[in-house]
Amino acid sequence: MPYGLYISAEGAHAQSQRMDVIANNLANVDTVGFKRELAILRARSTEAVDQGLSLPGSGTIDDVGGGIAMWQTVTDHATGPPKKTDAKTDVAIPQPGVFFAVQKGEETLLTRAGNFAITPDRRLTTQQGYNVLDSAGNPIFIRDDPAWHIDGTGIVQQLGATQSLALVQPESLGDLVKAGENLFRPLAETTDVPLNERQVKSGYLEMSTVRPTSEMTDLIHASRAMEANINMMKTQNEMLAGLINRILKA
Repeated sequence: MPYGLYISAEGAHAQSQRMDVIANNLANVDTVGFKRELAILRARSTEAVDQGLSLPGSGTIDDVGGGIAMWQTVTDHATGPPKKTDAKTDVAIPQPGVFFAVQKGEETLLTRAGNFAITPDRRLTTQQGYNVLDSAGNPIFIRDDPAWHIDGTGIVQQLGATQSLALVQPESLGDLVKAGENLFRPLAETTDVPLNERQVKSGYLEMSTVRPTSEMTDLIHASRAMEANINMMKTQNEMLAGLINRILKA
């Protein structure tokens, strides 16, 4: 089997994975607080180099390159554009790297999506029904007070009582992994944002960081690269078939 056929197949597979990432970004272009993913590709070494049988840069037949492969996906934690809604239950965090804490089952997860809702039993929850937590780790309840509101530091004020939204930040954004439903799971301890540094915008939402134009451009590039690899596979297969036919005729 021609070595180039393997390289072309790996290239087509990597571009297919890249297209899946871009398609997921485009599907969440209107998702509140969504952070787009970046597909990172890297050059593959030959099998001999990976196994330590040859050194990269040796210039031998074992150093001709192994094409490309998907390495990892990276979350772009840039702050999304704000959208004014004037809804009391909508809250945006203008600071990058700061998250709301919510409770899913027994687990505390993080999110930037501040499009909260109030349940019939007056709990403040995410759109999926997960409790929004206060700074003490307790669910937040909204009393039947028409004048209730969330101030600029994330303090819920109602009937003369206050309850602070939990605003936390990880030591590194690399400590976060996506857990689905626009949630992040911290892999290390998080810290509460000090009161004098807390900032929220009530009546606003942070929208998705996906830019449709650039994502569509990337999708076209990935599609054309995958098509080019598939065409190279077809060409090499035809060459191999022609060689076999000539050998058989001889």
